[in-house]
Amino acid sequence: MPRTVTVGLDGSPESRAAAEWAAREARLRGLPLKLVDVGEPQQHGSERSETGAPPAEGWGWICRESAEGLRLRHPGVEITAERVSGRPGEVLAHLAEDAALLVLGSRGVSGVGGFLVGSVGLAVVAHTERPVVLVRAGEQAADEHLMDPTGIPSAAAPYRPVVLGLDTDDPDPSLVGFAFEAAGRRATSLRVVHGWNPPPYYAYGLSSDLGLHTELSRQQATTLTDLLRPWRQKFPAVEVVEESRYGTAAIHLVDASREASLVVVGRRIRRSPLGARIGPITHAVLHHSTAPVAVVAHG
Repeated sequence: MPRTVTVGLDGSPESRAAAEWAAREARLRGLPLKLVDVGEPQQHGSERSETGAPPAEGWGWICRESAEGLRLRHPGVEITAERVSGRPGEVLAHLAEDAALLVLGSRGVSGVGGFLVGSVGLAVVAHTERPVVLVRAGEQAADEHLMDPTGIPSAAAPYRPVVLGLDTDDPDPSLVGFAFEAAGRRATSLRVVHGWNPPPYYAYGLSSDLGLHTELSRQQATTLTDLLRPWRQKFPAVEVVEESRYGTAAIHLVDASREASLVVVGRRIRRSPLGARIGPITHAVLHHSTAPVAVVAHG
């Protein structure tokens, strides 16, 4: 049974934007699209009828309505829909186990121009070991593409670059491979962003020692180049732009997201009594990126 691109739906604008993104991704991957309406049983039926659902339709009308529209807009993509009872965070994390990719909507744009990721989205990202993509409300196909020759955003123009946030001390192959494959599917470049800071014992003298700063910068850039060399050979069609920059990685990634079709970041899988963690850089990117964000869990 082939894996699917699975998307969680609740009828909100952000989940509808996520479904449109997921349909485009399913087409790129040649995979079926699965729409899932998840919620507590008491949250469906009469309560949803008050918000516009015909009473006779009951639970699941959101998926059926969305599936019909998606089939019209994305011919050739196999689309199924189902309803599942349970706590959304738990159910979606479980469904992700059988998916190639799980797609969720964010709650729109925050005051600093990025996502407002809700508790369900954060819980799913923290607890699933499959890739999860967060899509903000209002995201459209044209947003992921360059402008056409007349200066108008167009889905017919080439894709914007895929951005990968990479820690050279922890270059997991599944994370790097995901980003290269995403760029290859989109026939676009891969912009690899690495942020670095000097070791604590260098910190006090770094600002006044330009030679030391230059040497550290060179070392970091060389490490990044060496790390990516075999990936360039494996994906020769993907143009790679390397950026090893001094400073906080999250700031550089959020800045790069403004010109990206997709931002790819990692999450280390940690099993401890304290529970799952997302990590500060990934957490910041999830909340402030202006492009869809893919979180790839790795060991």
